[in-house]
Amino acid sequence: MNEQQRIIVPLLPLRGLLVFPTMVLHLDVGREKSVQALEKAMMNDHFIFLTTQKDTSIEDPTEDDFFEMGTLTQVKQMLKLPNGTFRVLVEGLKRGKIEKFLRTDEYFEVRIQTYENEEVKDFEEEALMRMILDLFEQYIKMSKKVSAETFASVQDIEEPGRLADIVASYLPLKLKDKQDLLEKVNVKDRMNAIITFLNNEKEVIQLERKIGQRVKQSMERTQKEYYLREQMKAIQKELGEKEGKSSEIEKLKEKIGKAGMPDHVFEAAMKELDRYEKLPGTSAESAVIRNYLDWLIALPWTTETKDDINIKRAERILNEDHYGLEKVKERVLEYLAVQQLTNSLKGPILCLVGPPGVGKTSLARSVARSLNRKFVRVSLGGVRDESEIRGHRRTYVGAMPGRIIQGMRKAGTINPVFLLDEIDKMSNDFRGDPSSAMLEVLDPEQNKNFSDHYIEETYDLSKVMFIATANDLSTIPGPLRDRMEIISIAGYTEIEKLHIAKNYLIKKQLKEHGLQKQQLQIRDDAILSIVRYFTREAGVRGLERQIAKICRKTAKIITSGEKKRVIVTNKNIEEFLGKKIFHYGQAEKEDQVGVATGLAYTAFGGDTLQIEVSLAPGKGKLVLTGKLGDVMKESAQAAFSYVRSSAEKFGIDPMFHEKYDIHIHVPEGAVPKDGPSAGVTITTALVSALTGKPVRREVGMTGEVTLRGRVLAIGGLKEKTLSAHRAGLTTIILPKDNERDLDDIPESVREELTFIPVTHVDEVLKNAIVGEKSEN
Repeated sequence: MNEQQRIIVPLLPLRGLLVFPTMVLHLDVGREKSVQALEKAMMNDHFIFLTTQKDTSIEDPTEDDFFEMGTLTQVKQMLKLPNGTFRVLVEGLKRGKIEKFLRTDEYFEVRIQTYENEEVKDFEEEALMRMILDLFEQYIKMSKKVSAETFASVQDIEEPGRLADIVASYLPLKLKDKQDLLEKVNVKDRMNAIITFLNNEKEVIQLERKIGQRVKQSMERTQKEYYLREQMKAIQKELGEKEGKSSEIEKLKEKIGKAGMPDHVFEAAMKELDRYEKLPGTSAESAVIRNYLDWLIALPWTTETKDDINIKRAERILNEDHYGLEKVKERVLEYLAVQQLTNSLKGPILCLVGPPGVGKTSLARSVARSLNRKFVRVSLGGVRDESEIRGHRRTYVGAMPGRIIQGMRKAGTINPVFLLDEIDKMSNDFRGDPSSAMLEVLDPEQNKNFSDHYIEETYDLSKVMFIATANDLSTIPGPLRDRMEIISIAGYTEIEKLHIAKNYLIKKQLKEHGLQKQQLQIRDDAILSIVRYFTREAGVRGLERQIAKICRKTAKIITSGEKKRVIVTNKNIEEFLGKKIFHYGQAEKEDQVGVATGLAYTAFGGDTLQIEVSLAPGKGKLVLTGKLGDVMKESAQAAFSYVRSSAEKFGIDPMFHEKYDIHIHVPEGAVPKDGPSAGVTITTALVSALTGKPVRREVGMTGEVTLRGRVLAIGGLKEKTLSAHRAGLTTIILPKDNERDLDDIPESVREELTFIPVTHVDEVLKNAIVGEKSEN
């Protein structure tokens, strides 16, 4: 009889694998519960119970998903691999049967009943052992899947149960059959079953040999048939019959002839067609060549749309689709004018840079409409594989051309307007750098011979008008940026947004919501309120969403019969959109000491920034708060150093830094702030706090400051000026070098503001601090 014992051990489920007692093998363990079970086993004499899942596809098995009979094993070695899984060396000890699951939460723990082999031989077991060894030796010689050394090691085993388990581990049995063997606790039953399996395997191997002979004879016959078929094709060709693959070849040849390919591409296509003709239809390479030929035929090689060059018409179309964006429109019209005079011009490569929602993509579509060209768009956001641009080589399974060639096939002409959307969001990894592959696409000197890995032959992109869009110019690599003409679309002014809403957005949303013009009227003051208090953006997407919200509520009012007509004004806007979401910086009501108004440029446009300085008795400690970035902190340090070096000139105690702690704070501390243009504002606030003289409340300022007090140029003057105008400021101090940017500011805004260009901080202070003699 078998000796039985009950023990409690963690359980490790196996998928598609079974371990017999005496077996030693490696396992890879990755499931969370399995790893927990292993760790528990390592703490508990290294014993763990292995049992097999009934269904290998189940990722998270329960108690009912395991076979009851398994193997108690001991973990000999455990190693963590770089991919996070564990490689474990286990040795099977004895059979075991699950009696009860004790826990199933973090890992499985079970109470099992173990079975020891009875190793006392009788004559019957001796006879069975000899028969197993004889049949196993025959199996090794016939199958050649097990080495002769293995048989030598098995031959010396004297225990019947151990011999049965070791031989079973070498047999190519199905998982179900292995489980049946494992469940045979009686050694004689197990040995009889193995003898049956070995006899069956012997017959199967003999049948395999017979089938192999038949297959060999069949292959010889197939080669003979192939030769005869080739003769048949020749006969059919002579007779003028167009059947089978020969008909397909003729059609492909005709399509290749009509595709208008350059000579070198035509020769390559005919060479591939010749290979395709010689290959049997069932060949995997045949399908690859056919797909390649289809791509060559489908690509536009000479098909070209004729440009409808009419400057006035193009200008009308651009103005119809977009309000503002004068620089972009002017650049497109210049291109058209030159093309009209020369009849040939390499396609320009424009890059429209600006925040989301300012109309970059729709502008490219309008350019295509004004030129009467096909329009194709490719999104490059998230592309990090070079083969996305250049294509895969045909040696790879599932190879395809890159996105450029795919776009050209979609366009169907060699001179489309090709939009490369979100070119700043390409990244790179171990598969290559797609931005480097774009260098050839966007270089007018190189893209005449663009090379795609899949097409292999050069393709002419010189007539394509490429337009790229980006949100952030700084993330575009320098060499790629150098190949494009950068056109900045900073955003729309309030006045421009008002016109866009009236002329485009409201009409579009009325149509989409099934409303008539007379059913909903949104007044100008309501539109301005939406722009100021319900959106914070450079573009108009948020504005369009709020208009859509008004349309939905109007549709509900009209369909419920409350009213037949809705008028939205500044007074009732909150009934439709709720409480105001945003607020904008407003000018101070009184002149303040230690408070200066700066002008900031954010992703949502311009805004005003109050910079506060307070003094407290101390030893010159400088405290900066308000979630400032590194650049802004450095500006504060530079301003502080300049004020210390020029203290006597401003009538400040030269030893102030030994008497006071200075705290510089920019309100709205949760909002990150950075940039160099706060230098003059911080300096002004510092001087005001130290002299006790207030800063003029109507003055806003911007500019970077140096340690010598020079005021350097900044960016985003248009947006900053608009925010100052909106906040009620009347005077703006700006760097002298930014005078050239004043032309970008709308005339209606310029007329209501006074601009003071400066080159030194002293000029700033004279115009900003009350009591100083103004030079203006």
